Amino acid sequence: MTNLTNSIPHVSPVWTHLLDQVLVRGEGAYVWDQDERRYLDFTSGIGVVNTGHCHPRVVEAVREQAGRALHLQANVGFVHEPMLRLIAALREVAPPELDSFFFSNSGAEAVEAAIKLARQATHRTNIIAFQRGFHGRTVGTMSLTSSKTIYRAGYQPLMSGVFFAPYAYCYRCPKMEANPEKYGSTCCCDWPLEQVRFLLKSQTAPEETAAILVEPVLGEGGYVVPPASFLRGLREICDEYDILLILDEVQSGFGRTGRFFALEHFGVTPDILVMAKGLASGLPLSGIAARRELMDRWEPGSHGGTYGGNVVACAAAEATIRALQEEELVENAARLGEKLLARLCALQERYPSLGDVRGLGLMVGVEFVVPGGRTPDKDRAKEAQQACREGGLLLLTCGSEGNVIRWIPPLVITGQELEEALDIFEDALRS
Repeated sequence: MTNLTNSIPHVSPVWTHLLDQVLVRGEGAYVWDQDERRYLDFTSGIGVVNTGHCHPRVVEAVREQAGRALHLQANVGFVHEPMLRLIAALREVAPPELDSFFFSNSGAEAVEAAIKLARQATHRTNIIAFQRGFHGRTVGTMSLTSSKTIYRAGYQPLMSGVFFAPYAYCYRCPKMEANPEKYGSTCCCDWPLEQVRFLLKSQTAPEETAAILVEPVLGEGGYVVPPASFLRGLREICDEYDILLILDEVQSGFGRTGRFFALEHFGVTPDILVMAKGLASGLPLSGIAARRELMDRWEPGSHGGTYGGNVVACAAAEATIRALQEEELVENAARLGEKLLARLCALQERYPSLGDVRGLGLMVGVEFVVPGGRTPDKDRAKEAQQACREGGLLLLTCGSEGNVIRWIPPLVITGQELEEALDIFEDALRS
C-alpha cells in the first residue's frame, strides 16, 4: 500500500470523497480501510450493493463466468446466455407488461437510452422532468437533472427540449406551508400536477412532448416520497395525451424500498422502466424495460454500446436477483425499514433539528433544519455525518440544500447492525 499511495496525487480532483482513507475490502454491511479500521457502510456504494459487499452467491457467479468468457459482445452473437438468463429473472420481478429489455453500463446511459427510445418511437422531442430530480451526469442526463447547480455549472448549453415541473415534496409544498391546517393531512393538494398541466398549456404542447421522466422516490434530490396520487396523476396525464411515462428506478429498485421496485407502492406501471445500481451488486450494468410494441419502434442499430450487457455483469445480476428472492432480502428491507423509521421518528421528537423523517423500506431521509422553523441546515447535517464517520458509520448527504442524511444500508443488514448504526447516529446528535 505504501507504494500505491504515491499514486494518490494523480487521481483527478473532480471526485469528492467521504473518507480520506483508502478502502481495501468489503463484506456484508462493512468496509475496511488500509489501516484495517472497519466501518458500517450505510452508503451501499451509493445504493449499489443491495446484497451487501461480496455476497458469496454473486462472487461465485462472477468467478464461474469469468472462467468461461469475460466479454461476449451482444451485437456479434445473438446476445449471450447470461443475458438471456438475466432477462428470464427480470421477467419474474418486473411488471409483466414490460417484456422487452435493453442493457447498458450505468444509470446515466440507461436514462439516455430511455430518452432516445421515447423520442424515436413517438416522433416527438420534448421531455418533462422534475425539480430536484437527478438522472445522471452525462451531457444528456445533466440536462434532465436539477437537484444541484454543481451538476450543471460550467457545462451549459445543455440538451434542449427539457422542461421542469415541481416535484410533490409535501414538506416544502408552497400550499402546505401557507395553509398547513388545510393541506397538512391530505394525500396531495394536486398543485404539482396542476403545474405539469400548465407546462403542457404554456411551454411544451402535448403533441411535441415525448415523455415525462420522474423518480418514484427522489434520490439525490432529498429522498422524498411523493403521495401515490402524484404518480397516478402523472400516469393519467400521460394516458390522456399519449405521452410516455418513464420511471427512473436507478436508486429505488431491486428491493431498496421494501418492494422489488418502488412503483409497486404506488400502483403505477410506466411505459419505460430504468434500472441500474442494485441490479448487479456492484458490477457496471444498467437497463431499460418496455413493452415489446414500443421497443419495436426503435430503429435497429440506432443505439447500442460496446460493453452494454457485459457477460460477467449479467451473470452477477442474475445471481443478485436470485439472492434477493431466495434470502427474502426485499422483505428484510421492509421489516427493518419500519424499525428504522420508528426510531428516527422517536429521535425527531427529541431533537428539533430533525425537521422531517421520510422513506420507504431502507431508503430513508432525515432532513435537518434550523430549530423552530423549516430553514434548511446543511451545516448541522454535515456535522452529524462527520460525527457518525468518526464513530464508524458511513452515511451520505443529499438534497438540493445538502441538508438531508440518507440511509441506504445493504439489504442484508441485521437488526443488531441497524441498532448499532442508530446508536452512533444518536450519539452524533447529542454531540
